[in-house]
Amino acid sequence: MANNSYRTIWISDLHLGSTQCQADVLLDFLKHNDSEKLYLVGDIIDFWALSKKTYWPRDHNTVIQKVLRKARHGTQIIYVPGNHDENVRDYHDHVFGDITVKNSDIHFTSEGKQFLVVHGDEYDTIARYHKWIAKLGSVGYDFLLEISRFLRMIRRWFGIQSSFSLAAFVKFKVKNFVQFISDYEESIVNTLKNQNLDGVICGHIHHAEIKEIDGFLYINTGDFVESCTAIVEHSNGVLELVKWHKTKPVIAHDEALETNVHKQISWLLAKRDNIKRQ
Repeated sequence: MANNSYRTIWISDLHLGSTQCQADVLLDFLKHNDSEKLYLVGDIIDFWALSKKTYWPRDHNTVIQKVLRKARHGTQIIYVPGNHDENVRDYHDHVFGDITVKNSDIHFTSEGKQFLVVHGDEYDTIARYHKWIAKLGSVGYDFLLEISRFLRMIRRWFGIQSSFSLAAFVKFKVKNFVQFISDYEESIVNTLKNQNLDGVICGHIHHAEIKEIDGFLYINTGDFVESCTAIVEHSNGVLELVKWHKTKPVIAHDEALETNVHKQISWLLAKRDNIKRQ
């Protein structure tokens, strides 16, 4: 599979360090998608989860190495911390391994449009003023994600490819949560629409979206926990929501190996026939 090349990529809510992170899909996305600029839009490392138990498998480490490798090879990487990695906000404007930390940033598309890039918890009243409620809700959400992960493992075991998420299904069947998403979107748009911006690119609520609200473009990157989504900017400035499905490995056609296998099979068949004649 040929790599996709973009001007800019935005990903958020990876939640490395938690069991919910779909690191295998994330690694596949990073492998097949390149860009001049890469935004990490918060909740990249889940310090909330790590504070409860240490969980850092090899593929989570590989994700970090992959991102650092992209930075070394010329990709401009900007890390905008979120509420699950809010300690990183203390290092605004610092550079770590060619990755720049910014609590927010203004991105100019190739068309000259201006977008505020921010994680988005700053506009969530529950996350901002009632952290204990946010953490309590996070526990329930994590429980649903664990069940989703278990179901995903079963589906893969039976060879069923499906992006179904129990957590997402429950969220959008609960009227209060649907209202929360709507309130969140309106809150962030009403706060920013008079600030000489064309739109906002954020994460936080794990609900990928590109839509216009009162002439202001609201864009949410989604996550790599449930939906495995990203926002990309093409060279002409067009922004697109991408939902990533892990690619199937390509098996190379080796004629020498194929010939050898045929010889081995022919030899075994001949040997079987000799035994039968005896």
